[in-house]
Amino acid sequence: MTGDRSRERRQVTVRGVVQGVGFRPFVYTLADELGLTGWVTNNADGVVAEVEGPGRAVADFCTRIAAEPPPLAVVESVEHRAVPPQSGDHGFTIRPSAGGPGRTLVSPDTATCDDCLRELADPADRRHRHPFITCTHCGPRFTVVTSLPYDRDRTTMAAFPMCAGCRREYTAPGDRRFHAQPIACPSCGPRLTLRRGSADTAPRRDAAALAEARSLLAQGAVLAVKGLGGYHLACDASDPTAVRTLRKRKNRGDKPFAVLADSLETVERLAEVSVEERELLLGPRKPVVLLRRHRTEPAADVAPGVAPGSPDLGVMLPYTPLHRLLLGLPGDPPGPDVLVMTSGNRAGEPIATDDTEALTRLDGLADAWLMHDRPIHVPCDDSVVRICAGAELPVRRSRGYAPFPVALPVPVVPALAVGGDLKNTFCAGDDRYAWMSAHVGDMDDLATLTAFERATAHLTDLTSVTPRMLIADRHPGYRSTHWARRAAETSGLPLRQVQHHHAHVASAMAEHGLDGTAPVIGIAFDGTGYGDDGTVWGGEVLIADYDGYRRFAHLAPVPLPGGDAAVRNPYRMALSHLRAAGLPWSDDLPCTAVATPGERRLLERQLERDLACVPTSSMGRLFDAVSSLAGVCHRVEYEAQAAMELENAALSDVTGSVGDDARNDAYRFILGAETEDPEAPLIADPAPVLAAAVADIRAGAHAGPVARRFHQGVIALVQEVCEVARHRTGIETVALSGGVFCNALLTQGCCDVLEGDGFTVLRHRRVPPNDGGLALGQLIVAARAEE
Repeated sequence: MTGDRSRERRQVTVRGVVQGVGFRPFVYTLADELGLTGWVTNNADGVVAEVEGPGRAVADFCTRIAAEPPPLAVVESVEHRAVPPQSGDHGFTIRPSAGGPGRTLVSPDTATCDDCLRELADPADRRHRHPFITCTHCGPRFTVVTSLPYDRDRTTMAAFPMCAGCRREYTAPGDRRFHAQPIACPSCGPRLTLRRGSADTAPRRDAAALAEARSLLAQGAVLAVKGLGGYHLACDASDPTAVRTLRKRKNRGDKPFAVLADSLETVERLAEVSVEERELLLGPRKPVVLLRRHRTEPAADVAPGVAPGSPDLGVMLPYTPLHRLLLGLPGDPPGPDVLVMTSGNRAGEPIATDDTEALTRLDGLADAWLMHDRPIHVPCDDSVVRICAGAELPVRRSRGYAPFPVALPVPVVPALAVGGDLKNTFCAGDDRYAWMSAHVGDMDDLATLTAFERATAHLTDLTSVTPRMLIADRHPGYRSTHWARRAAETSGLPLRQVQHHHAHVASAMAEHGLDGTAPVIGIAFDGTGYGDDGTVWGGEVLIADYDGYRRFAHLAPVPLPGGDAAVRNPYRMALSHLRAAGLPWSDDLPCTAVATPGERRLLERQLERDLACVPTSSMGRLFDAVSSLAGVCHRVEYEAQAAMELENAALSDVTGSVGDDARNDAYRFILGAETEDPEAPLIADPAPVLAAAVADIRAGAHAGPVARRFHQGVIALVQEVCEVARHRTGIETVALSGGVFCNALLTQGCCDVLEGDGFTVLRHRRVPPNDGGLALGQLIVAARAEE
């Protein structure tokens, strides 16, 4: 070293995602390179180090620790202060982790890195074909950590003592596995087991288990496979019989399956892949990416029954060594190059994680179970994302993302927001962090509620958030709200309730860093949300900030005949909308023809007498109605099926952006006021839309043009209402939220026209627009602290 030779000692505290990502080995190597003495440790606050040496070297250390962190680390802050030099240091050491108060951030589970994949395939490497190969740059984190600080004895790897070889690597500063807590090898690591059922008395182990699993998949079997955050059900995606068997056993209807492909080249045979989608597929998170399928003859790798009626195919690449081995290494016997990989559960239940439980719960679904003995501490489903308008749009935020927090633009008091009942995720918040949970699921099953309780306890413990407030939706029938109310009564904590669509808009504002001092035009389009008037909202335009909102405009309400019956049967919504528009139920309309004369008579009486017909302004239900009216989908077997199939029909008729010249060809809503009160909300009447669609259908139009013109009509409505709102309020920022904006065609079109009109458009990029992002909005609305 040259320069200042005066000795200096500084204590450095690094906060962020700095545990379980190789940060202490990085600090050790950096200090050794700069000739510094001292030590480094983990504590509940992050990573703390003391370094001593020449002043310039110490300054370089403090700069580079933030600028050159390990690949998986996210440095939120670096603080350092001078401390007295010590004469007793000899070299640099890693000290055992310390407990105490504080908070650090746990890394999400991360896909197997390229170095580990090379070793996995190298016959000369001692971890050749080891299903649990990992290092400081990859592998399980969130799903195995039981408490902080992050050390092996605080993970589910605590039961696996390291062999001498792993111990040498773990303690060698220059090794890639230096202090890699999940380190394992064939001698000391977890083991694979294949069972044919709970009564199997001769299970296969290790290599024999894997070989039989591959053979079973090739023969058309359904295999339960234990992964990072739970079990999958897998089968050969190219085998129509295997796909049909899995679909029938799981009672999945026509809901699309996701697939696991062996390579990017295979993916490119299946679907169109943009640069941004390629980065997601190959990146360290490896979510399920929704890709537009080729419109030419479909590839033989995927049977038609994998994703019937969907414009997209959900695809992921292997993110664990076990996945890579299931798909085969060079020289392995031939096998499927694409596997269906769907959550290991029955409809409505949470994903199975415990081995004994999996043998029971998945009995009748799987032909065999490929399991291992590394426990899963917290369930974590696969994340689902898509690229929309060149940017990431989360559909389900879970593995690879949770529990990494969302930075908040304003501080919040310690609180737990419980989200909604569909696609539930909850959120723990404190100060300027919000920790979103992994995907929990729909809260309509006792097992899901139990999983929810366990997950809330784990996340609040992991984040050191002790809630001083509970937050829930205003819907009186939500199970999540009932849970929050009981928990509040038991704990004595206050319960705050937040209107559903206000939370949607607030979540978009929060993830974009808005501090709430200026309101936005919030477009909240979804299927169901409890309104202030006790009706079902869902086609809402709000003038909103974090303090409150005003209902500026909404869809004209129509009856929701039979509640859930209308949701399950879109033809009922179509007939309700036609009646509200003054249009007859003619036999030549698909939605009329699908209903029997008896059904029509009963429905007509129900609507006339207003029996079980709560009014709804839902945009999601209008999508359902048009889907049935156009003959696309009359009955649904999974959420948003009718809307997704309508989008697919529109795509078949789109040559450019669906927002191009939207007003020239679009169906038109009438936007007007019901009263002269300037504060009364505007009403968007879809009657002209329905009349035009009926005319097109009677003129012989196919579903594609009807679907396209409807999408263009909704885009034109959004454009018009935002123009009116800007004229009246001066607001030029628009937030798009709610589950309808998982529709990429609609979202792209709205962004195009609004940005073309000079609006700043906020759309979801970090949390889902559907109810999976609801808890973030609840948190920032209800728990903001006085600064």
